[in-house]
Amino acid sequence: MIAWLVAAGVALLPVALGDRAARRLAGAAWTHRCPRAALTLWQAIGLGAGLGAVGLGLVAAVAPLAAVFPHGAHTLAGQLVGGHGLDGLGPVQLPALAWSAGLMSWLLIHTVRTTTRTIRERRRQRLLVDVVADHSPAHDAYVLPVAEHVAYCVPGRHRRIVLSRGTLELLTPQELQAVLGHERAHARGRHDLALLPFVALTHAFPWLACARTARQAVAVLVEMIADDHASRAHGTLPLARALVRMAASASGPGPASFALADAGVIERLQRLLSERRPPRWVPAAAYSTAGLLLSGPMAVLIAPLICVTF
Repeated sequence: MIAWLVAAGVALLPVALGDRAARRLAGAAWTHRCPRAALTLWQAIGLGAGLGAVGLGLVAAVAPLAAVFPHGAHTLAGQLVGGHGLDGLGPVQLPALAWSAGLMSWLLIHTVRTTTRTIRERRRQRLLVDVVADHSPAHDAYVLPVAEHVAYCVPGRHRRIVLSRGTLELLTPQELQAVLGHERAHARGRHDLALLPFVALTHAFPWLACARTARQAVAVLVEMIADDHASRAHGTLPLARALVRMAASASGPGPASFALADAGVIERLQRLLSERRPPRWVPAAAYSTAGLLLSGPMAVLIAPLICVTF
């Protein structure tokens, strides 16, 4: 039992350490040099913390039913199917079970709400773009007839790459191709799906500073990943010059879209103009840490399913 509790509790470390650990990770220099590995680590922290919190409650709830957690979970499932309900659970175990069920429901509700709201906002943006903007076959993008400097992506299955007339006049052809490469990288990589769970987390737990820190950090990381795709295809300097030119456009197109210069512009410029490359062990260490953070809670939740097959 102690081993199961320890395994599930490992994933609670990010929550227990709080905002200080989140801010240290968000401010770590290596995350900007390895944005994809850093994004994976953030995802592992969020998923591991959620699964660990749910798993810890389940472990505590079935403790009186069997000596080890998998058999206790089987016993509880058998009782529920057989109509015996929560027999054998005491005044300590019932709140633990309610904690796990309530937390799962809370997270699911806010995930569904956030997803629904985001889909609705994207549909609205696509409709406005189709009505107001003209499609440019030369750029495979929609051009808004405004003087403001705008370049963004409305992600999804029916994605839209949107530019403004002011952007076309502002940027050189090489810079414009870098901007388009950046936005297409967002669309192809479905970076909106990477950001969505962190948006849902901030809605579910608005009082958690670490949730807000994670959302901001992940938003910058997906921009850096798109920067990497664009700079490999069109060069680093054209993209950096486009960032500088576009940075004056402070107003973003909305929460359901990705704009070129809406997150971490200074950090992204410093990264693009830096020649430093991280050692190979840095991303390897990040991926290994992500796997370790997930191993405890995943083992707790998967163990009952594995035992059923043997």
